Amino acid sequence: MNEHTRPREAAQTGADLGAPRGYMSGWANDFETEALPGALPQGMNSPQKVNYGLYAEQLSGSAFTQPKPERTWCYRIRPSVKHTGRFERIDLPYWKSAPHVVEDVTSLGQYRWDPVDATGEGLTWLTGMRTMTTAGDVNTQVGMASHVYLVTESMVDSYFYSADSELLVIPQQGKLRFATELGVIDIEPQEIAILPRGLVYRVEVLDGPARGFVCENYGQKFNLPDRGPIGANCLANPRDFKTPMAAFEDREAPSSVTIKWCGQFHETKIGHSPLDIVAWHGNYAPCKYDLKTYCPVGAILFDHPDPSIFTVLTAPSGQPGTANIDFVLFRERWLVAEDTFRPPWYHKNIMSEFMGNIYGQYDAKPQGFVPGGMSLHNMMLPHGPDREAFEKASNANLGPDKLDHTMSFMIETRFPQHLTRFAADEAPLQDDYIDCWADIDRKFDGTPGKK
Repeated sequence: MNEHTRPREAAQTGADLGAPRGYMSGWANDFETEALPGALPQGMNSPQKVNYGLYAEQLSGSAFTQPKPERTWCYRIRPSVKHTGRFERIDLPYWKSAPHVVEDVTSLGQYRWDPVDATGEGLTWLTGMRTMTTAGDVNTQVGMASHVYLVTESMVDSYFYSADSELLVIPQQGKLRFATELGVIDIEPQEIAILPRGLVYRVEVLDGPARGFVCENYGQKFNLPDRGPIGANCLANPRDFKTPMAAFEDREAPSSVTIKWCGQFHETKIGHSPLDIVAWHGNYAPCKYDLKTYCPVGAILFDHPDPSIFTVLTAPSGQPGTANIDFVLFRERWLVAEDTFRPPWYHKNIMSEFMGNIYGQYDAKPQGFVPGGMSLHNMMLPHGPDREAFEKASNANLGPDKLDHTMSFMIETRFPQHLTRFAADEAPLQDDYIDCWADIDRKFDGTPGKK
C-alpha cells in the first residue's frame, strides 16, 4: 500500500509533547506528516536548506536494497548525532537478552505463573522490565525475548531506544503514553503498540500502576500474515493500524538517553529533548492497534482449526513455513462446529509457546490461568486441556456457543525459550501446574464401535 496522509496541525513547542495529535490509518503505508506548515520538503528528500532551519536525516529499518526499503526521512531541530555523547555502561539487571542460559535452571517443562506484582517504588519502563524467557541470539538478530513490564512512574528527562529489536507492547492493566520522536501513542488494555528498532521515546504513566507484556523481536520486523485462502478480509485489517502524526519538543533540559545494544545498556547525557522531529515521511514508524477490531475466522462445520488462523502479526524466519515470532490472539468468538472437540486439542509442535491472559478465562484452562498470568510450553513438549476442560468439551451440548469475556494471546517462536533466573526463582511460579493433567484417566475400551 502506498497511501499518503499529510496532516498540518501545529504542534506545541517549548514544552512536553502532551496528548496525541491524531493518528493516520494503515499498515506499512508511506505516510507524510508535518507539525508546522511547510516543514516537509516536497518532491525531494534532502534540499540544500530545509525550512525552519531543520536538518534532514534518514532513519533506516532495512537494507537500502531491500525490495521495499523500510525508511523514514526526518526533519528535525538537531541531527541525531547531537542526541548522543560519550557512553557509560549501566546495569538493568532484570532485562536479559539471548543467548541467556542459566545452567541450574531447567527450561524444559510446562510452566505457568500467577501475575507479577510491582514491588518497591519508582519503577520506570527501564527499571520495571522483567524478562521471563529468551530465545535465539541478539547478536545475530534472530529470536526474541518475552518480558513483563511493571511501571509506576513516568520517565522524566529520560529517553530510550533499542538498537537490538522492535518491541511489541501488550498492556494488561493501566494506561501508558509513548512520547516518540515521530509522534505520541497512548495505549491501554486490549490495544497493542509496535515500537521500531532505533526509535527514541519516553514512557509516561497515564493510569497506574501499569502492567503488561512485551515481545522483543530481534529478527525481521513484524508484518501482517499471508492470508492465503482466507482472502482479502478478516483477521487484522490494515486500516485499523494507527500511526501518530508528527509532534515535537523544543526544550532545553539536562537529559539522559539509554540505548540497548547487543544486550548491553549504555547511557549518554545531553542538554535537550531528543524528540525534535518537526516533520517526517516514510514507512518506518511506530503504530498502535485495537485488538477489539481483530476479526477471527474459524470452522463452521466440523473440526477445530489450527491456531495459526488467529495470527495477528508474524515476524518471518529464514526457513519457509516457520516464524521467528507469531503473535496470536484468542478473543471472543462463536463456536459452532458439529461433532467436534472444540477447545484446542492435545498436541506438541515445533514452535515454543508463551501465553499471557489479558482478561477473562481461557477455554482450555478454566482454572489457574488468570488475568496477568503467563504460561510456557516449550518446543516438542506435549500440552493441552486439563481434565475439567476435556470432560466439559467431550460432553457438551454442541449448539452454538459464544466464548465471551475472554482475551489471551500467544507468542510463538521456532526457537526454544530459556527461562531467566527471575522467571525460575522470583516470579510467582505455579509449582503444581504440571499436576493439572495428573487426573486425566484412561478411557480405552477395545469394544468395536465403542466411543
